[in-house]
Parts: sequence; structure tokens; C-alpha cells
Amino acid sequence: MEADSNITFKAFENEKTTPHLAALRSLISDGLSEPYSIYVYRYFLHQWGDLCYLALDGEDLIGVVICKLEKHREHGANRGYIAMLVVKEEYRGRGLATKLVKMAIDAMIVRNADEVVLETEVTNTGAIKLYEHLGFLRSKRLHRYYLNGNSAFRLVLYLKSNAEALQGPGGHDHDHDHMDADGDVEITND
Repeated sequence: MEADSNITFKAFENEKTTPHLAALRSLISDGLSEPYSIYVYRYFLHQWGDLCYLALDGEDLIGVVICKLEKHREHGANRGYIAMLVVKEEYRGRGLATKLVKMAIDAMIVRNADEVVLETEVTNTGAIKLYEHLGFLRSKRLHRYYLNGNSAFRLVLYLKSNAEALQGPGGHDHDHDHMDADGDVEITND
């Protein structure tokens, strides 16, 4: 990867000191298949702004990762969640997404996260490759998860060796419907 001297990374601070909200809205709208209301990412930024990171080329926003960290409602683990990751198409392949995700994971580790989860479309091979390279494992297949009808994989990165012990019998979360012949948990959003 060639170093880009103008590219910098920084934590999102707040809407007043980070004048990138309009650019962030545009980047997310253009880069993700799922339509998100401005209120969705404002919710994340307001509650967990310290877990959101920006990639900038000069003053131009070129990438963002938006995350949260909460106690899991069933097994009590401190669960980090990567809600959105976007890098402008012309900047992809330079390791920017990897850097953003690593920054977010490091911040979650400091805040005592046990695991980090996310969903990505089963057809998004670039994202799947990126996350699996970082150690994420496929834990579920979520059928017709997205509004466009596409299915998703839930990916999980266990940060602590005892995280699996926090799960239910068989090492699976309790919120699944049934398992298919391939061992994938099938969940439908009908």
C-alpha cells in the first residue's frame, strides 16, 4: 500500500467540532445499499461518538466507521457493534477501511469489549474478506436481512478467551430460529 501523505484519521468528536455531517450523510447514502435516515447515524454519533472514526484527504471526508458498545441483552457480554463502514470508491484498496476498523476495535478494547459483531451482505466479498482477515468469524446467516432482499452474514470477533463461555449451550446465541443443513442459523425478516 502506498502512503498517502494527505490522508489522516481522527475520532469523531461532536457535530460542532467535526463539520463533516453533510459529507458523512452523502458518503453513507452513496456507499451503502441500505437506506439510513440521518437520525440513525446521529443516534450512533451522539451516543458513541468516541467509537466513530473518520478518514480525511485534506479536509474531504473519504471514509467513516460508526460503532457502538453495549451489554448484550441475553448473555451480558460487552458487545461492540460496527454499524456502518464506508470508504469512497476511488480510495478503496489502500487499507483505509482496515485502518478505520482497527481504530474502532482498539477503542472498544480500551472500553472492555468482549466481542465485536456486524452484519454484511453475503454478496459483499470485499467486506467479508476484510473482516475475516481481521479475525472475524461467520456466526449466522440472516436470510432476507436487508430491505433489498439480500441475505447477510453476522460476523463476530471474540476479543476475550472466555467470550464463548458467555454464550448459551453449543456456543450459539439464543436468538436464532433454526439451523439448516450447512450449520447456518436461518433468520427471516418477513
